[in-house]
Amino acid sequence: TLLYTIKFEDYIMARVDSKNLFNFPLKGLAEGQVAGINAMLDQIQQNGPPLEIWKKLLELSVQEDEVSGRQFVEITRANNAGMSAMIKHHPVLSAAAEQIERTEFRVPTTHAGLHDVLVEVYTPLPLVGKKGNPVVVYAHGGGCISGSAADSKPFLDHLAVSCNVVVFNVDYRIAPETQCPNNVMDLYEAIMFVSEHAADLGVDKDQICVFGESGGGYVALGAAAMMAHCEQAHRVKLLLTSIAMVSDYSFSDPLAMTAQERNSATIIRATWRQVAADLEKQRHDPMLFPGKCSDEILAHFPPTLMLEGEFDMFLTENARMAGRLREAGRLLEFVVFPGARHETMLFPDFRTGEVFGGAVERIIEEYLRK
Repeated sequence: TLLYTIKFEDYIMARVDSKNLFNFPLKGLAEGQVAGINAMLDQIQQNGPPLEIWKKLLELSVQEDEVSGRQFVEITRANNAGMSAMIKHHPVLSAAAEQIERTEFRVPTTHAGLHDVLVEVYTPLPLVGKKGNPVVVYAHGGGCISGSAADSKPFLDHLAVSCNVVVFNVDYRIAPETQCPNNVMDLYEAIMFVSEHAADLGVDKDQICVFGESGGGYVALGAAAMMAHCEQAHRVKLLLTSIAMVSDYSFSDPLAMTAQERNSATIIRATWRQVAADLEKQRHDPMLFPGKCSDEILAHFPPTLMLEGEFDMFLTENARMAGRLREAGRLLEFVVFPGARHETMLFPDFRTGEVFGGAVERIIEEYLRK
């Protein structure tokens, strides 16, 4: 309730200034590298085990009993683990792994029992031992029901090296074992810990970026809502999301959806049912659906940049969130990559390529360092 009724009488944040770095033309189709990646993904997904896995997930997603829900989670985790195992062998990513030092620390929390949240640290070798480094605090994808910090390490090794930043990879707890809002609170507590102990951790408290992707995007947006509520958003210089889960749009009329949204709607609904502690009671809670933040909360968000794919299954809800943040004066940019689908945005060749990889490097340089 407080997230709706709070009034910021003495805490006013200025409108952010966009540098308008990106304006990719959208044509309603994929071209070049993206078209090749999409064709490769289609070939993989439409044959053999991947097709059978998709059919099974669709079958389970329309069942709301506990056993089906458990099977849905287990298959999702096994499928994503298999993909993560393949990704680490990509030559660009494996090369980056040789150029970073991995350490870790833990953040003590009490919001869901006594639990120390693991944070993996990836430091480019030239930055080892240095102080005041820019830092990216990262929340991994997986729908908030699968994945771990370790699964995202290959991508983040590359991010750390290519952007010359330290990456703090937060191993927040996932659902259904830990449900909303406690997943969000794990990340929130990690952000606060980094902000308060920045000097000891060797990073600059004034150059903190929070980056969440897919399910981790939901976690990052939820943590931003909590920071806004607690008047702490000034601690984060940049909130960056990519293909984020934002709202309950998947529960709406499929006839109004894009093909990608419509085809994945039942699976996304099943995912939200696992993330929520009580879906009906939390239906209007922005800690579950950040797209439902009040105007007052959005006006106190960190400066935000949102990345999307033209054919991503979360495009509409991200566009709506971006529009509200723009009106609230807190949106830096809403960037849509032409022809890209959800899985395209997670494909190693796209991640390390000039379009996406180059865009992230530019974002870090222009919005975090400067």
